[in-house]
Amino acid sequence: MKGILITFEGLDGCGKSTQVHRLAERLQQLGYQPIIVREPGATPLSERIRHLLLDASADITPLAEMLLFNAARAQLVDTVLRPALETGSIVLCDRFADSTTAYQGYGRGLPIELVLACNQIATRGLTPTLTFFLDVPVELAFQRHRSSDRMERAGRDFFERVRNGYWEIARRQPERIICIDATRPPEEVHTTIWEHVRQYLPSEASASEGFY
Repeated sequence: MKGILITFEGLDGCGKSTQVHRLAERLQQLGYQPIIVREPGATPLSERIRHLLLDASADITPLAEMLLFNAARAQLVDTVLRPALETGSIVLCDRFADSTTAYQGYGRGLPIELVLACNQIATRGLTPTLTFFLDVPVELAFQRHRSSDRMERAGRDFFERVRNGYWEIARRQPERIICIDATRPPEEVHTTIWEHVRQYLPSEASASEGFY
């Protein structure tokens, strides 16, 4: 594929959405037309699954939860991500398969190999070019992000396992995953992200000539 897939991971409250949009703005200034998507979501079916997953009244088992996330992901990969990457687009994705490994694997306690196998089926082997893990302590994440949705009811121990899971994923894939201290000011975080992203881009001249 000719395009670039950049994913952003971390606990809710780490600043992912802010950094996705800051990077999109920076790329647009250089003449690129990045595509922004979120997980689960970004397609009609995936958004319906997202609504179900976040419904505080829904009783969903860990296995069913993991399969629902991957159903939404499969739809996104097939209808949005692969077509966009095949045409050379830069895609910025707020969460991807690493989230399922961290949350449903390390957080919920599902067998990691099972989660990885299901992720592989849903993505059909699509791997991000670059992933940013924006790390913040659980306490700070709670202070920044208050929600009553189903996922947020899991409790502090759950989110500590998720955070530790992200560190384990990053340890295993250091060539792809960049760990960033997201307790720093947003502009400093963006500067760090940009220094990594720019290495994967053609020259600014190529951007102005319409490389999408």
